[in-house]
Amino acid sequence: MPDLSVVVVNYNTREATSACLRSVLEAAPSVDLELIVVDNGSVDGSVPAFRKCFPEVDTIEAGENLGFARGVNLGVRAATGTWVLLLNPDTITLPGSLQALLRFAADHPEYGVFGGRTLRPDGTVDPSSCWGAPSLWSLTMFATMLSTVFKRSPIFDPESLGAWQRDSVREVPIVTGCLLLISRSEWDRLGGMDEDYFLYGEDAEFSMRAGRAGLRRVVVPDAVIVHDVGGSSDAGGAKGCMVMAGKVTHLRKTWPPRRATLGIRLLIAGVGVRAALEALTRRARAPWSTVWRRRRDWADGYPAAEATLFGRELADA
Repeated sequence: MPDLSVVVVNYNTREATSACLRSVLEAAPSVDLELIVVDNGSVDGSVPAFRKCFPEVDTIEAGENLGFARGVNLGVRAATGTWVLLLNPDTITLPGSLQALLRFAADHPEYGVFGGRTLRPDGTVDPSSCWGAPSLWSLTMFATMLSTVFKRSPIFDPESLGAWQRDSVREVPIVTGCLLLISRSEWDRLGGMDEDYFLYGEDAEFSMRAGRAGLRRVVVPDAVIVHDVGGSSDAGGAKGCMVMAGKVTHLRKTWPPRRATLGIRLLIAGVGVRAALEALTRRARAPWSTVWRRRRDWADGYPAAEATLFGRELADA
């Protein structure tokens, strides 16, 4: 039984995923690990490329785009390691990071979900390795644009966790799926990712569910990856629609009905304000206008948004 199972979900990102796999193998030669790639029906030659270049990697063909949650769950079902690490395909693992993550987890059993420090390709900090939990206050700040005006403010932009550079050990509400370590036994106890989600939001729900089950979530700054954010999804308005669908789903599934309804209205209001500003300033690139125009496609969240945003027939239809 290996110490660590690394699970990567690939969708038409052959080159980026190849670089990711190579970095894992080169970064941790001393770690007893298995590397699993779930391919979500890619048409860019990903599967034959992985099997040719990385024969030691277990490449699983899903046969279709399952989304992130279902893809991850499929990969973890095939895993045999004591620990499971979720890793985005658009990441590069820096040397020593996996050892640092496993060592911290072994030395600090008081925590149950472990994240790390992510950098952008230019070396600056990418804060998206972790987030604060959404609240009516944070959503009100989004609706009024104060979270944008006072970006990284612990008061007006609380979900960003302030100006913290992810350079110290810190307990956090949400560890994102770009780099998430958990023991296999705890993964099984939690039941894996919620498969109602298709893309975005599932890791937030998983982290919050882990917290309710008594697992503390923590960032380990010595575990460092480089993250090319959004490499496997469209940029701009299309991605924004997916993100909003995930946020709506999270509120519907984890908040009381009246509070969730108010939270969703604040989300929609925030999108509307940003779209109006784009129209007033006549910006050539107007992603929020796209998100606003397509609000009916994401406002009910997943799984309905899987059909409206991706044109997919739902399994229970």
